[in-house]
Amino acid sequence: MRILVTGTAGFIGAALAQRLLARGDVVYGIDNHNDYYDPALKEARLACFATHPNYTHQRADLADADAVDYAFATFKPERVVNLAAQAGVRYSLQNPRAYVQSNLVGFVNILEACRHGAVGHLVYASSSSVYGANRKLPFAVEDAVDHPVSLYAASKKANELMAHAYSHLYGLPTTGLRFFTVYGPWGRPDMAPILFADRISRGEPLEVFNHGHHSRDFTYIDDIVEGVVRVLDQPAQPAPDYHATAPNPGTSDAPYRVYNIGNDQPVPLLRFIELLEQNLGRTVEKHLLPMQPGDVADTWADISTLRRDVGYAPGTSIEDGVARFVAWYRAYHHLD
Repeated sequence: MRILVTGTAGFIGAALAQRLLARGDVVYGIDNHNDYYDPALKEARLACFATHPNYTHQRADLADADAVDYAFATFKPERVVNLAAQAGVRYSLQNPRAYVQSNLVGFVNILEACRHGAVGHLVYASSSSVYGANRKLPFAVEDAVDHPVSLYAASKKANELMAHAYSHLYGLPTTGLRFFTVYGPWGRPDMAPILFADRISRGEPLEVFNHGHHSRDFTYIDDIVEGVVRVLDQPAQPAPDYHATAPNPGTSDAPYRVYNIGNDQPVPLLRFIELLEQNLGRTVEKHLLPMQPGDVADTWADISTLRRDVGYAPGTSIEDGVARFVAWYRAYHHLD
């Protein structure tokens, strides 16, 4: 297939592009290479596949409608995976306007291009952060998500609402994936695994928020990519059992779906840190601090609908995943 992927210099986007190329798809990637974190890491990811004969790369911002329209007009994608976004809960407290441009303006540009380009399926990144103030565990797509606790979360919920409008109005099949704490080789340096690995490798104390009582549904990158590909290959369909008088937030009478994509195995944050220390061969001091604004105590994905609909079955244990991540981290930073 001809697949356009946004965010191909990013963590998930780069891994997905390599998987699609390996199975024979033709991939057109878009990324703005911004400096939210070290662009050198983005360039290094891209270098792994940029010269592949079936890959084309465009440096552009999704908020630039002309650039997005150019990509769709020249490539004519059959399917689209939108992973480009301004990420990060804490950064949304410092620079909220960046989220409006990338996650709202950029996303409507993608929707418009998919609509006019007769794209067969749009898969887009949502986030576990949409569950916000919810305390019922595990988080299920049938749950209401009306109480976001960060602008980042609100922007992702807005993406789901915008996608539904286009599915309803224009018959555009859309599927949103609520990612749960993705980790692994080539991960984002603003996320806990690399932040912690950096400090542990230097022997520096760790700041652990919520007094160490966090748990996260850590999901290994290879399992995430497998789920994205499975979803991409099955365009959303109207739910035959949808009832307007008793609506299910995860389905619709339009070709629209939302899924959790996680590991269904929440891990205490202190256990994750312990595994990092074991694999890095060093134990460090922990400073236990209060909860940060915009954060949530626990995440846990109910992935039953994704299992049912596409056969998704994450298979990487936290022990194996952390070991693989640390092996990459050591090699990338020349620590061996």
